[in-house]
Amino acid sequence: MTNLALSSDALAGKAEAREVQWPLQHITLAGLNWGPDESKAASGKLPVIMLHGWLDNSQTFCRIAPELAGTFSLHAVDFAGHGHSGHRPPGQGYQLTDYVADLAELVELHFGGEDQAGQVDIVGHSLGGIVGTLYAAAFPERVRKLVMIDSIGAMSRPASDTVPQLRKAIKKRMTGSGRPAVYPDVASAAKVREGGLSPLSHEAALALMPRNLRPEGEGYSWRTDARLRHPSPLMMTEEQVLASLKAVEARTLFLRAREGLLARREGIGARLAAIPQLQVLDMPGGHHCHLDGDTRPVANAVRNFLESE
Repeated sequence: MTNLALSSDALAGKAEAREVQWPLQHITLAGLNWGPDESKAASGKLPVIMLHGWLDNSQTFCRIAPELAGTFSLHAVDFAGHGHSGHRPPGQGYQLTDYVADLAELVELHFGGEDQAGQVDIVGHSLGGIVGTLYAAAFPERVRKLVMIDSIGAMSRPASDTVPQLRKAIKKRMTGSGRPAVYPDVASAAKVREGGLSPLSHEAALALMPRNLRPEGEGYSWRTDARLRHPSPLMMTEEQVLASLKAVEARTLFLRAREGLLARREGIGARLAAIPQLQVLDMPGGHHCHLDGDTRPVANAVRNFLESE
């Protein structure tokens, strides 16, 4: 693991964040660390792996992490293709299961201490919650506790959608992505990010955007891999999602944003009932309740859950 200097007004808080790199076999993941430099073996604390949402990055935790750093050893990861992490090679895409494989290798190589069988705690938002849940299901011996922020299992499609979805994904892979947009400054790119499926305030967008951008001529273009927007060739059925949730053995906390993407979602009861040890808390705010607005309820809920016996 390599630590790099980091300077950003958006990360100012009670604890200083450090840029980190974690080499894996076929890719190097980057991220931010709050608290002790190394894993549990060096800090004496169980590592908390923090996983961001789709098209976001590790800086999504810049509001709650400084509040938690005095108690926990926090390691926020940029998924492949996001933030400062490496991109998949040409000819590959970004499948959900590949993120889970990356997480498994990350824990094994960099957080596999001898005691407690290299256990970690996981805090995941949106896509990060999905990846964390699948990892906890596949490797229950590695996860002590799991926190899902406005996330409760993978997106699903009926089996009848399998072939049309596959066709759509392959056609997009063959046509590729268009030319990336170039913005005159970071604020302009942040303005674009404010809209969309999960809107953000300008301040929250400004906290995220610098890590998703790179210099391009006299402006900035997206650092994130354009292939992240390509359709997935295969998606889980609801039966498969429920099976994965039932396999989670870790004590689990679901933080449901009152104005988030799951607040009024129908049919969520079966998913909630599937997780054996689940606690549900409603949080004020939208989908990014850990980043936007008053984030103290989320920080307090995460702290209390991870500290409880």
